Amino acid sequence: MSVRYRCLLTIGSGLLAAVVCLSPRIACADKPTSQVTIGTQTVGLVVGPFFPIRVMPGQSSKLFGAAAMPSWSMTLTDPIGSSWYRGQVSLGAELLAFGTTEPLTGYGVGVTPKLQYTFAGLDRLRPYIEGGGGPIWTDLGGRVPEQPGRFNFAVWGGAGCAWLLTPQWALNVGYRFVHISNAGTRSPNFGLNYGLPFVGLTFSLF
Repeated sequence: MSVRYRCLLTIGSGLLAAVVCLSPRIACADKPTSQVTIGTQTVGLVVGPFFPIRVMPGQSSKLFGAAAMPSWSMTLTDPIGSSWYRGQVSLGAELLAFGTTEPLTGYGVGVTPKLQYTFAGLDRLRPYIEGGGGPIWTDLGGRVPEQPGRFNFAVWGGAGCAWLLTPQWALNVGYRFVHISNAGTRSPNFGLNYGLPFVGLTFSLF
């Protein structure tokens, strides 16, 4: 069994266990959902496997692995607009932790502010777009041709959907594009690009 398949199996098993634990509350959550108010704080954890996306000739590494992203955010606005794009803006922060498994073993950790726009017109289904960026440290520096140093920056963007299991719990699935480079502080600076499908849970505190 490949490492990537084991990662997917582990993620799927964990998600299934979480949904089973929440099933008594899901069965009682048959009322229409209420609007998220300004100041609502949400914590969450999403995980997923990542794969390389090479868009430049100098990007030769084929690193595969998995990432975990615990996060916190706060809703900043009431719903904006009145059409299909009606939604709310939230601002938060996220810890990005990842490990590579094929063909090179390595790891990295970073912190990124994040901005999210959540479409709020579909009751329990809440599509969203999000993005962020910040510093990241990885021991891959000097071990792959794209990055000579260990201190880098990560920039990412993506989209996803949250399905409200209860008024507080939500199941999240989505996809991100992640770029890691040193912002031109060293040479070479070809950077590493990843595709990252993810799944996870969020919980609204208050």
